[in-house]
Amino acid sequence: MQDSMTLEEMQTYKGRQEVPEDFDAFWDGLLESHKALPPFRLKERQTGFSGADFYELTFDTDNGSEVFAKCVFPKSEKPVPVLFCFHGYQGQSPDWTENLKFVAAGFGVVCMDVRGQAGRSTDKGQFEGMTVKGQVIRGAVQGRDHLFYKDVYLDVYQLIEIVASLHFVDADKLYSYGASQGGALALVAGGLSPRIKKVVSIYPFLSDFKRIWELGDTNEPYNELFRYFRFSDPFHKTEDAFFNALSYIDIKNLAHRITCPVHMVTGLEDIICPPSTQFAIYNRLTCAKTLQLLPEYGHDALNVKVNDYVFDRLFDTSVLD
Repeated sequence: MQDSMTLEEMQTYKGRQEVPEDFDAFWDGLLESHKALPPFRLKERQTGFSGADFYELTFDTDNGSEVFAKCVFPKSEKPVPVLFCFHGYQGQSPDWTENLKFVAAGFGVVCMDVRGQAGRSTDKGQFEGMTVKGQVIRGAVQGRDHLFYKDVYLDVYQLIEIVASLHFVDADKLYSYGASQGGALALVAGGLSPRIKKVVSIYPFLSDFKRIWELGDTNEPYNELFRYFRFSDPFHKTEDAFFNALSYIDIKNLAHRITCPVHMVTGLEDIICPPSTQFAIYNRLTCAKTLQLLPEYGHDALNVKVNDYVFDRLFDTSVLD
């Protein structure tokens, strides 16, 4: 579904729903209850690669799920900065060698598998309502405390705390990066953890759910919104409660909590995560920020100059021509 909003209108658009009054209290309470490190295991992999150390990190969650992350750290005599990389919806962390360009820049790289998706993290949550397809709405009929993504966001927070505790990590130099769902989780990292000092987010997912529904965006990542009403509530008797629950995982509502610099990239032809929903995030950011627009691109693989742009923004380099 093509976005119906003009670029001029997007410049001031902040989304269809306001932040719930108790939004910060809700998340602050969750962070307080999760400030202790969960049980975790760090297992070194023997790779024969001399330039870096490879580890498998796993940790336990409240409902018995196990979160897995790939970690690669450059060999160094002093603590190293770390980049948290997050993957797209339904996917998994990239191959071990994919992030060696970041290691070459002197950064450790940590890539989390989102629970219940294609990677090694497990999901042992139990949810009422529709589970036939999609994780965005999972738990919404039970309310904000039962949302699937509420737990994923806490996974992000606890992952950062675990990595920051490692003696060979410079806890004052932590960054986050991702695209689509990964772009959303990179912003979550900045919104929930003051340890994150910079965020780069490419066409972020999970924003402005009410506008997604009003636009009729029935593409794969969001069609569960429409399936819910079509098959579970055709008279929309639960509409207000449903969208109110989702507002607690709406990325635009986390924007005001981010204090570090944020760099976003948005394709103006994006029909998966409409650009107006991305502007709703950007326009709510009160930190230092930049937004790079790609007029001819949608939710595409961005392989021409964009990777260099991301590298420059993350590491304050000048790779670009």
